[in-house]
Amino acid sequence: MIFRRFAPNSQSGSIAALYGAIVAQARAPAFYRSYGVPDTVSGRLEMLMLHIVLVLRHLQDGEAESRQLGQELFDLFCSDMDANMREMGIGDLAVPRKMRRIGEAFYGRQAAYRTALAASDANELVFALRRNVFAGALKPDNAGRLAIYSRAVVRELAGQGGFGQGEISFPDPQRLLKMAAGHE
Repeated sequence: MIFRRFAPNSQSGSIAALYGAIVAQARAPAFYRSYGVPDTVSGRLEMLMLHIVLVLRHLQDGEAESRQLGQELFDLFCSDMDANMREMGIGDLAVPRKMRRIGEAFYGRQAAYRTALAASDANELVFALRRNVFAGALKPDNAGRLAIYSRAVVRELAGQGGFGQGEISFPDPQRLLKMAAGHE
């Protein structure tokens, strides 16, 4: 009986597929080449947290099953961060402290992005992205482009189902830039 808690369930494959798609999107070269996101460990972590926040926002606003899926997705994110730190050679004693920092950063960004997405002033999201993703970047003005992308993600997620089967799709960031350039 006690081992059932640790046995993988049928949902774990779907969660892994969902998380894998989120990680792949967060690593899309367009963010680092065209949007100006710093191609650093911090920049990549920021992009992963942004995508996780956007997906969790959608899942948490759903039914109980959707919220449970969101919790499992967040748990996998935390496990992945822990494993990555250990793989990078961070010692066992330092990992909990660094995980606490990542948790604080994640919850801070989650609150900032959710508030900004709900705000009537579209610039709030730009400011939040500039402060977090582009902190210290040479061209923080790219935050406006990333805000347009983030709102497109929110719209696209709203029209999707299949998260429980590990299915998710994101807008093409490069195509969005081309569309925005055509409207300028």
